[in-house]
Amino acid sequence: MSKVTSSTLMKFKQEGTKFTSITAYDASFAAAFDSEGIDAILVGDSLGMVLQGHDDTLPVTTADVAYHTACVRRGVSRALLIADMPFMSYATPEQAMTNATTLMQAGANMVKVEGGHWLLDTVTMLTQRGIPVCGHLGLTPQSVHVFGGFKMQGKDEKNAQRILDEALALQAAGAQLLVLECIPASLAKTITQALAIPVIGIGAGADTDGQILVMHDVLGITSGYIPKFSKNYLKQTGEIRSAIKAYIDEVAAGDFPGAEHTLV
Repeated sequence: MSKVTSSTLMKFKQEGTKFTSITAYDASFAAAFDSEGIDAILVGDSLGMVLQGHDDTLPVTTADVAYHTACVRRGVSRALLIADMPFMSYATPEQAMTNATTLMQAGANMVKVEGGHWLLDTVTMLTQRGIPVCGHLGLTPQSVHVFGGFKMQGKDEKNAQRILDEALALQAAGAQLLVLECIPASLAKTITQALAIPVIGIGAGADTDGQILVMHDVLGITSGYIPKFSKNYLKQTGEIRSAIKAYIDEVAAGDFPGAEHTLV
């Protein structure tokens, strides 16, 4: 299978082909996901919670993400590899350039940043210098203390309009991909239709161009709180590769996320 690039995902969007992504943090799981046909793999700062045992993502460092990106890179031959930029690693455009360079040199094909209007200069600078950017709007976990917890965003008209405006602005600044997390499905549909770039949803309904889940949720090994928008595919199939295949097939068919996984 040919390698997935941002152009591949753009073609999927234009054709109406749903695509799948998942988090991974080591070579073995990444290789398994890649071989089953996952289109994009995110080395998420979620590693702070699922690997390191923290309550949120804030303690994760650029060195942490770079280490796991290098590990995942060794297991991936097809999927687009995206690396999260951790909390405060892109507070200024100069910091962003330095830390994004580290992640790209570790093997990432693209970096992901959380935020809207305040990031526009940074996104422009990175993309002009050859570093592709994925934006992230809605529930941005690095802002958990500002939000007062992991809460759904964009429920009222004012904040919904703000998220739409920020999505359009990030695209104009050069972002090639956008993640929408924990926003109403109707808003995610509006944004997906308004943007030319592909949109990936998590807890954002079924009308985005693609879906992403945390691998620990997909494989049923998350301890404690399980998000409503996740699904344990290992319980359904009994085998890891079959679980990933089922996830891919259900997204492609429009069966996942279903109504029971959709936030209102």
